[in-house]
Amino acid sequence: MFIRQFRYLVAVAEERHFGRAAQRCNVTQPSLSSGIKQLELELGVPIFLRGRGQRFQGLTAEGERVAIWSRAVLAYCDAMRKEISMMKNDLTGNLRLGAMPSMSPVLPFMLQIVREKHPGLRVDVQFIGNEAMKLGLNNFSLDVALTYLDKADLGRKNTLPIYTEQLSLLVPDTPGFRNRKTITWKEAARLPLAMLRPSMHERRFVDQVFASVGCAPVARVESESILHLMFQVQFTELCTIIPSHFVHAPGLHRGTRALPLVDPIVSQEVGLFWTEGEIVLPMANAFVSVVEKLNKSGELRKRLEGDHRTVYDGPSKGRGGASARATLASETSPALVSRSSRSS
Repeated sequence: MFIRQFRYLVAVAEERHFGRAAQRCNVTQPSLSSGIKQLELELGVPIFLRGRGQRFQGLTAEGERVAIWSRAVLAYCDAMRKEISMMKNDLTGNLRLGAMPSMSPVLPFMLQIVREKHPGLRVDVQFIGNEAMKLGLNNFSLDVALTYLDKADLGRKNTLPIYTEQLSLLVPDTPGFRNRKTITWKEAARLPLAMLRPSMHERRFVDQVFASVGCAPVARVESESILHLMFQVQFTELCTIIPSHFVHAPGLHRGTRALPLVDPIVSQEVGLFWTEGEIVLPMANAFVSVVEKLNKSGELRKRLEGDHRTVYDGPSKGRGGASARATLASETSPALVSRSSRSS
């Protein structure tokens, strides 16, 4: 068996086309087909289903298992090269990371430390769901994944807690909110909301909290982007729910303020996942070592903590002026309206 045969097999399985697989491997199609045929003869099983012509028909049951092992063999060969590079302080290549969208303000700080330690690394960040993370870790197309520890179903994986995420309501910096220090979930449910899509984990978690206090708000705007929802608050009368650490993303939401959500105060533990094995793959090890140091020093926790009542002052142009504030007041709970009238 040769490494190139495993590479041919994985390329065909992923491209689902022999011609494209040959181009990907920089060989002729006859050379690719010959290499796969030799592998089948050595293993004594057919790897690909065969029909008329040369079109891709799929993998046999044995072929599916061979493909899984082939990915593992290729991953460990690549890991061997990278570990030798790491021993020479010359780690290069791609660090492939999967994460939930709510981790976006946290990652730059963590990845900066990784890049400073290993200047030759390139980082590929993919904001994807748990199923895609599980698939990526299993087929070695991801090195590490960041998601919620209590809700993840990523199979048998190594895990490491990173931080605890709490939630705040991002609101326009208008008189109705100016003297508020916190806001309840019931009050938030009566406000005009922009929310993540119902298919996303963060939205399902928020819906469960609303349901626990007997509320089921209807979103005025939905999106898969938390950043876009924050812009909705910045330029319209809408409010949105954000992880509390988003208030430390400067310049993204001037003219807004974040109020911690209470009654109840809820949180989710965020953790790092990587593939189990006797050997930790070098790219995963590079990231894991940084997280371990941050956990030990408490530096990340200090960065995530802060005054969640910070106001981001800025021009209120584009918010809709008095008419938007009137709309907001009409949507606000009596307690908020009374506070608004007193503050004005």
